[in-house]
Amino acid sequence: MADRYLSFTATAPGRFLTRRLGLPQPAALRRWSPEHPSLTGSLLHLTAGTSALDLAPVLARTGLPLDDSSDPAAVVLDATGVRDVDGLAEVHAALHPVVRSVAASGRVVVLGSPLDAGAATDDGHHRDHHRAAVQQALEGFVRSLGKEIGRGRTVNLVRLTDASAAESTLRFLLSPRSAYVSGQVIGVGAQGSAGSVDRALPLAGRTALVTGGARGIGEAVAETLARDGAHVVVLDIPQAQADARRVAERLGGTALALDITAADAGERIAAELPDGLDVLIHNAGITRDRRLVNMPAERWSPVLDVNLASVLRTTDALLAKGALRTGGRIVATASIAGLAGNAGQTNYGASKAGIAGLVRALAPRALAEHGVTVNAVAPGFIETKMTAAVPLFIREAGRRMNSLAQGGLPVDVAETTAWLAHPASGAVNGQVVRVCGQSLLGA
Repeated sequence: MADRYLSFTATAPGRFLTRRLGLPQPAALRRWSPEHPSLTGSLLHLTAGTSALDLAPVLARTGLPLDDSSDPAAVVLDATGVRDVDGLAEVHAALHPVVRSVAASGRVVVLGSPLDAGAATDDGHHRDHHRAAVQQALEGFVRSLGKEIGRGRTVNLVRLTDASAAESTLRFLLSPRSAYVSGQVIGVGAQGSAGSVDRALPLAGRTALVTGGARGIGEAVAETLARDGAHVVVLDIPQAQADARRVAERLGGTALALDITAADAGERIAAELPDGLDVLIHNAGITRDRRLVNMPAERWSPVLDVNLASVLRTTDALLAKGALRTGGRIVATASIAGLAGNAGQTNYGASKAGIAGLVRALAPRALAEHGVTVNAVAPGFIETKMTAAVPLFIREAGRRMNSLAQGGLPVDVAETTAWLAHPASGAVNGQVVRVCGQSLLGA
């Protein structure tokens, strides 16, 4: 369903009226297209503190020209060297003069260090708590700036120790692909590079399975992975077989009719893909909303079975069978309902919080034992047929209660998933990234 309020505020009368009434003024977001694959403008590189990062070669490969022009499309502030409160003053001094000039739909990316990084104190046992405090302060700074910057611009924080390991993350955050990702804190490890990757078709030669891929967000994910070169297997329930086949044929992929809650679903997927799998996208999910006092077991159990138990069973089975090849990617779908809670969704919120727990616990072991990363996307209000059926006032609240003052699109979730599935994203592991326009719900 079209966002008529967004369209109205793009008109002269709409801008005038909403400004006078103090109403939200969302800006149309610039998303990726073949005609406009990059932001338009320059990249401004700033530093606060003394940094040891070799950023220049990495930033030069983002596709944006490095320049100190007065209206940059993006700003990268390296604050990894900030170690005390005086260093935070340098953060203010660097960004204060330039924030207003960042182009509409522009990007601000702040780079910080892991909170446990840095030299030990003299006794050799304790980390520098002053440094940890100011590095944690960057999170509050970034999230606050994201809520005030406006004009479709986004602000994110990346914690890293190796600039080259963060290249795929910086390319994503400094591009139109990340239009609905703001206020996020993303940790990047020091995993080695994937080597040479075709930027136009980074998933060429790889097989990706998308559960619940016949419609909605799943279909958008399948389309985006196919665009990036993957052979996509579109899995959905037998009742949606015709839709799954339609999507697969359009994308040059394969349809697989399977109930993901079946006890042997993992074994059956492995049998259907004897040559293995490179990307596993857990997207299938259902809702059965009702307040807990009115929720019978028959509304609770199916949601937990589809949204969480099936993900656990299938992932365990595919890893045990070695069906995911080294360098593989698992991306599961969480939700801000699982991170912040939502009235009438105790079942759904529990299932999606469980996904976050799975990711954080499994990620280190999956990488160490199988060479596979595990991450999650957590969508906020996304414009789908399901949200179109939500009552008007609740739908409008969902659209406006984020820093971008609008709902996201399925492609926003798909682009974030594609970044996490990228061969060069091996240093991103155990992350739960919200795709919510920096929702006012949750952290």
